[in-house]
Amino acid sequence: MKKGEIYEGTVERIEFPNKGVVVIDGEKAIVKNALPGQKIRFRINKKRGGRCEGMLLEVVEHSKLETAEDICPHFGICGGCLYQPIPYEKQLAIKEKQVRSLLDAVCPEYEFEGILGSPLVQGYRNKMEFSFGDEVKDGPMSLGMHKRGSFYDVVTTDECHIVHPDFCKILVCTKEYFEEKKVGFYKKMQHTGYLRHLLVRRAIKTGEILVDLITTTQTDTFEGTEEALLRGWTERLQALPMEGSFAGILHTKNDTLADAVKDEGTDILFGREHFYEELLGLRFQISPFSFFQTNSLGAEVLYEKTREYVGETKGKVVFDLYSGTGTIAQILAPVAEKVVGVEIVGEAVEAARENAARNGLGNCEFLAGDVLKVVDELEEKPDLIVLDPPRDGIHPKAIGKILNFGVSHMVYVSCKPTSLARDLEPIQAAGYQVDKVCCVDMFPHTANCETVVLLSKGEIDSKKVRVEFSLEDMDMSGFQKGATYEQIKAYVLEHTGLKVSSLYISQIKRKCGLDVGQNYNLSKKEDAKVPKCPPEKEAAIRDALKYFQMI
Repeated sequence: MKKGEIYEGTVERIEFPNKGVVVIDGEKAIVKNALPGQKIRFRINKKRGGRCEGMLLEVVEHSKLETAEDICPHFGICGGCLYQPIPYEKQLAIKEKQVRSLLDAVCPEYEFEGILGSPLVQGYRNKMEFSFGDEVKDGPMSLGMHKRGSFYDVVTTDECHIVHPDFCKILVCTKEYFEEKKVGFYKKMQHTGYLRHLLVRRAIKTGEILVDLITTTQTDTFEGTEEALLRGWTERLQALPMEGSFAGILHTKNDTLADAVKDEGTDILFGREHFYEELLGLRFQISPFSFFQTNSLGAEVLYEKTREYVGETKGKVVFDLYSGTGTIAQILAPVAEKVVGVEIVGEAVEAARENAARNGLGNCEFLAGDVLKVVDELEEKPDLIVLDPPRDGIHPKAIGKILNFGVSHMVYVSCKPTSLARDLEPIQAAGYQVDKVCCVDMFPHTANCETVVLLSKGEIDSKKVRVEFSLEDMDMSGFQKGATYEQIKAYVLEHTGLKVSSLYISQIKRKCGLDVGQNYNLSKKEDAKVPKCPPEKEAAIRDALKYFQMI
């Protein structure tokens, strides 16, 4: 296969998360967003080191798997829900096969307990971040999700199947109101406009709704005062016939260049700045930007399985590392001697403390900081450890410190099986074995799922075991100097729509005092003119470096 040429072939399988595999004349190509069994036409847009990546151009023949009924009308246009045309049971089978394939490659033996489905297959999401934009350049304003394969184009998802109908009512009402007022959306390239995002959160159990309008401070782009504009929008929302009820209606300012929901000041237009959700008999207070599982009923399934794997906790000290808002910690706390949660996001830690107090749990302690550093300061020895890291997994140096506690067993909750497979290698090398694995589908119709792993070790004779292993023997590709150049590029593209070169990244890393390696990306030509990274791309790269905790 040659770069730039167009080919036809049948998708043999999907590799996690959405990589369709097509083989032509013995050569493998990866084509995203294709389904198993589809005959597709694609263009090779990247070929490097024998690896071919193609862009999907057309589905020539549909797969025999595509038999689902009542498909979302936005499917194929909206960038989400790749598996919509596939019946749910077959979706689960695909995800199970993907996870097993990754774990079989690194785990010699384990008991696989299958995959648990979501209690709700439609309307399961409790949070959505909608974007303002247009579906075609200079077209009318849209409000919803990005088009598949596009950063700039937005499709109005007013009949989305994975959210409660209340979400769609709020979306339509908001779009129509600002259209009437002739208020424009923020244009990413020109950096002009007012409307940026609409954040909606709704509790499954309580029905409470939190709405947050994210805008710039460019109030000179429309007639009248901002106060009057927002008051009218609030009143319009309150008049909607809703199944749930508004806990709060908020307005957040965000003038950053990154296309992400950032809080640069929030005002309460109505009610309060939080709502409540219930999980497994516990009550949690959730603010606009606090982390909480996006599938409440699915989270109960996930945490029940986690609690099962943890086992007996009576009289034991439990460490919940990467604890978020402390959900797992609080579920384990009632019968444990003590639970210690560690989380890097300060807001999440504060929320965890408040939620624990609200639930009457006095044996929970939540510490703010990076697990890599905080574990050095912990004087108590845990009896068992729960790990629930972010998508990138656990930093290799943190793995070493965690293993040095020498606990008899650990439970690893993963939202990205590729990171899980990578982390399991050094964990097993230190003497732990994978006993049980169970998948939990928290995200029906998408390519993602959660995985819960029970790890055990033989009896511990000493009070503390020191585990030594060489980082040179580990796959560090996901964590070299905090993040690889490819990870930084991907982050920038996802959050800003900008494509940045390795040269630009190295320039900004140097500015920030980070090591980029001797002669990295230097031209071999004498007196070569090296292009300077534009300010917009520099800001985006710096944002990525902050995200990966490199600066």
